[in-house]
Amino acid sequence: MKKRSDKNFPILAMAFFLFFSGAGYQASAQKKHAKPNAATSSDKGGIEGAVNEAYNKYKDLKEGKNADYIPELAKVPSEQFAIVVIAPDGKVYSKGDADAMYSIQSISKVLTLARDIEDFGPKAIQDKIGVDPTGQKFNSAVFVEENKGKELNPLVNAGAIAATSMVKGNTYEEKWNTILQTHNDFAGRQLSVNDPVYKSEAATNQHNQALASLMNSFERMYFDPAKSVDIYTKQCAININTKDLAMIAATLANGGTNPVTKKKVVSPETVAHVLPVMATCGLYDDSGIWFYNVGLPAKSGVGGGIMAIVPGQYGIAAFSPRLDEAGNSVRAQKAITDIVNKLGLNPYLVKPGSAAQVTQK
Repeated sequence: MKKRSDKNFPILAMAFFLFFSGAGYQASAQKKHAKPNAATSSDKGGIEGAVNEAYNKYKDLKEGKNADYIPELAKVPSEQFAIVVIAPDGKVYSKGDADAMYSIQSISKVLTLARDIEDFGPKAIQDKIGVDPTGQKFNSAVFVEENKGKELNPLVNAGAIAATSMVKGNTYEEKWNTILQTHNDFAGRQLSVNDPVYKSEAATNQHNQALASLMNSFERMYFDPAKSVDIYTKQCAININTKDLAMIAATLANGGTNPVTKKKVVSPETVAHVLPVMATCGLYDDSGIWFYNVGLPAKSGVGGGIMAIVPGQYGIAAFSPRLDEAGNSVRAQKAITDIVNKLGLNPYLVKPGSAAQVTQK
């Protein structure tokens, strides 16, 4: 029998239903009743004010510490802090070290998941990897063993490595090129690998190698396990800044089309399956706490970045290397939460009289 921690599961188990029934309905209501241009750069004063207020409130916060189990991450200047919001028309609102470069880390899992759903369909992911919250640590081998490689999700390490192994291509190079191009398209520019981070992770990824071998023993890997781990390690070391991260979020918020380049990266149907996995599994062990308090699908990485998606509206990103015990950036969480509250972006915060009338046919 599958064991789940009772810390997050009651919240997470409802998130798929809540996201589509609540967020989708509210998005429809907002579209029908919002003021003209409500989700465009006409909101300049409100967005800039919210970003500036959050930055000034948390810029001197010292809580948390850099990830140190990957040696290169411990070297990132811990004082760096940035917030970026991108509107549907591509307008960028930023504050702080928005151009500072850092490795994308686990946030890359979202883009590989999107690529796989786009190429193979949502059922393939559900059947070959799983989409359930595990209730266990993100790198749990015990869960893999107990469930014979099933009932995972693509945002925990074992599921993410399996997702990487699924990417189209018959060779290491073909799979890697597909993954990198997907990241480029989401960000709207050419990205590259942070080689020192990649080498640092590759030298310390024995646990991920073990996870891949264990998954392979249950026939839940779809390419050479060692090569899949290396590709996965390399994708986590892709270098981005917070503007890139916000653009990735804005592309997801825009149904899979980059709002600046206008390139369709993935379909709206793919995004509709990606966002619920982010909602239930996006912030490691604190995914339920995040969703309970913020109400938005999000994904964090131990490099210090967090992106949150307001479907049909904004991509929000924040970066600060100091992490909490769960592996999520302390300042980034607080900043995004304040911006969401300030701008009223939680889709479940529905005020009386604001909902659309349901017309019965």
